[in-house]
Amino acid sequence: MNYVFYDFETTGRSSTWDQIIQVGAILVNDTFDILDRFEARCSLKPGTVPEPGALLVNKTTPDMLKKTNLSHFGMVQMMKETFEKWSPAMFIGYNSLSFDEEFLRKTFFKSLTDVYLTNTNGNKRGDILGLVRSAHLYYPECLKTPISEKGNAVFKLDQIASMNGILHDNAHDAMGDVLATMGMAKIIADKAPSVWKASLMTMSKQDVGNIVQKEKLFCVNEYFYGKARPFVVSFVCNHPVYNWPQCFDLKNDPEDYFNMDMSTLKEAMKKSPKILRSVKDNKHPIIMNPTYANNFDTYKQLGMKKLNERAEKIKQNEEFGKKVSAILQEEAQEKQDLDSQLDVQAEESIYSGGFPDDKTKMALKEFQKAEWKDRLVIADKMKDERYNYFAKRLMYEEAPAIMPKDLYNEIHRGIAKRILSTNDEKWNTIPKAYNELDSLRAKYEEEEDEERLSITNDINNFLEEIEKKYQEA
Repeated sequence: MNYVFYDFETTGRSSTWDQIIQVGAILVNDTFDILDRFEARCSLKPGTVPEPGALLVNKTTPDMLKKTNLSHFGMVQMMKETFEKWSPAMFIGYNSLSFDEEFLRKTFFKSLTDVYLTNTNGNKRGDILGLVRSAHLYYPECLKTPISEKGNAVFKLDQIASMNGILHDNAHDAMGDVLATMGMAKIIADKAPSVWKASLMTMSKQDVGNIVQKEKLFCVNEYFYGKARPFVVSFVCNHPVYNWPQCFDLKNDPEDYFNMDMSTLKEAMKKSPKILRSVKDNKHPIIMNPTYANNFDTYKQLGMKKLNERAEKIKQNEEFGKKVSAILQEEAQEKQDLDSQLDVQAEESIYSGGFPDDKTKMALKEFQKAEWKDRLVIADKMKDERYNYFAKRLMYEEAPAIMPKDLYNEIHRGIAKRILSTNDEKWNTIPKAYNELDSLRAKYEEEEDEERLSITNDINNFLEEIEKKYQEA
């Protein structure tokens, strides 16, 4: 199966409110031979306020955002066509499942196209950041890593790539980061082949589910407090709402918990360190053979015989799994009740708003193929208010001249209300951006960084242009 290594540069950190401005992607075979490339940069969407710090990091100037001929929607369509042409494949990035993948999904959502392209129709997805952390945990000598002030290994791509002999002069450029990510994957495949092979087995939820239910015990790791932490676990049940496998940490004796009543067990499950570990099957967990337990003192001291005995007890005690499931159901319901009280905007509803009905699905396909002059009529066929709104917003961004004046003004005023707000909003606003600029300017003045001071002035002028456009709404 081929791999697609990809990376995005964006206007900020929020996958819900910011936008992709640059795409880099490379198609390779299973020996990392390059088969094809895709690279594109687009202009800023009307109504988006970029984070000044993000622009400075990815070296994007206001001129790039204003004068790039390709629109955001145009770039998204090109990317979609390319990714579909390359499918089926394994879509891989660096911290992609937390960042790039979320941008991809929400961008497709707002662009009225297939949200789950990378994990349907034979496609799978992975994340090299988690793989690098796992490789360093199981084979510490396979990678050189920077060390933080706290003495922990640092896994930032721009630092770790160069330390391991990968040319990465163009960090925070989409294609530059893609090439560095591919380089890191090659190192792991070469120097920690068992970890690389394990990673290829867990790039889909179904694959993960098959492993955790088939194997009596296995090794996983989680990254928190600056370190990858190993666990030897055994499957208990699937989460009744989120469906993540729930696994018992075998450093604990399960018999201590079997006979607890529901209330006592619930409290025990809340205590730290946790007795249950969630294997996030949609986040490319690295699952290793249980013999790696001997690499870690706590489990080594218990010995494989004891670990196997504990795993067998869990396997035989179905009632324990039912108890755990009931408690998790109760906790999830409490969270859902709280979440239902929140004011959710259309842009935030990708996971909570449900799937489009059949009529809306047909209208979405029709919208993609139609001319702009026909798309307003198609938009009104979308009974789901979210898609109706996104369709009209796309027209505002891409073809404002052919919109009815009252509809254009309605959307324009809505954007103005959002981005000129002086409240602490979820999205970036003009006042927020000015405040960030002030902080950056003070920093660069102190450092006497004339180049960056000049860029902050350009960004300030750009923000003023955006502000002026919407002040008159």
